[in-house]
Amino acid sequence: MIVVAGEALIDLVPQDAGALAGLQPALGGGPYNTAVALGRLGSPTAFCSRLSHDAFGQALLDGLRHASVDVSGVQRGAEPTTLAVATVGADGSAAYSFYVDGTADRLFEMPAGLPPGVRAVSFGTCSLVLEPGASAYEELMRTAAAQGVFTALDPNIRAGLIPDADAYRARFRGWLPSVSLLKLSEEDARWLGGTPREWLAAGPSAVVVTHGGDGLTAYTGDGAEYFVPGEKVDVVDTIGAGDTVNAALLHGLAVHDALSARGIAGLGAAQWTRLLRFAARAAAITCSRAGAEPPYAAEVGEP
Repeated sequence: MIVVAGEALIDLVPQDAGALAGLQPALGGGPYNTAVALGRLGSPTAFCSRLSHDAFGQALLDGLRHASVDVSGVQRGAEPTTLAVATVGADGSAAYSFYVDGTADRLFEMPAGLPPGVRAVSFGTCSLVLEPGASAYEELMRTAAAQGVFTALDPNIRAGLIPDADAYRARFRGWLPSVSLLKLSEEDARWLGGTPREWLAAGPSAVVVTHGGDGLTAYTGDGAEYFVPGEKVDVVDTIGAGDTVNAALLHGLAVHDALSARGIAGLGAAQWTRLLRFAARAAAITCSRAGAEPPYAAEVGEP
């Protein structure tokens, strides 16, 4: 089983141009999207978060169940669901404004333990920023790594939520010894500072950098570098594309029994190229439709 830990929220997506365009609510949040994508790809998946008892929270829970994601570890609370108002650019890229004060997901507490048979835990996005839940997720990351569980991190930077950029960058560097796979966008990399080789030296077995529609590059501890171009598609929007890459990478590594430092070290050029192409293909399908709608296994093929 792969556990995805982090926030679930409602994206409010504009249906037309202009500041006063109508907003369509959609299920979202980086970790939530990753969990749904993993479930759709066929990986046994569990979600670890805290959801509201309100109607949005129930819809989020139903979405996970519909994707065959185990929700037995989801905490609940009376507080409202976090809202993210999306702005979609002419090229389909999305930016967000967040409404997070007093919301349910940021009150996540460290669980008693991980599910039996867990092979990997994935972290990222707002959940590692918003206290007090951020410290609980950080503790879970360190605990999982100490137990030898494969850990994945996608910082998915939302700069408007980070009050002290330098403090967050220092926290990020402090997480790296507990991270097995680091995936981030070019924009995230520029904001955080550093290079893939510097991050690899701090702990991860592999770093994957996404270049939007131009493709993905994987860097490994043996000095290798693998690149695949993006798949061409008519972009509706990019919401959920990076989260789909997370899920595709984790699903592919699981299929190839490579959710470990030894497993990653054993992947050669052919396996990395196939895995990155699988992730690029999955992300392209997500970009071809509105909102975070990752593909099902039958749409994307084998990793």
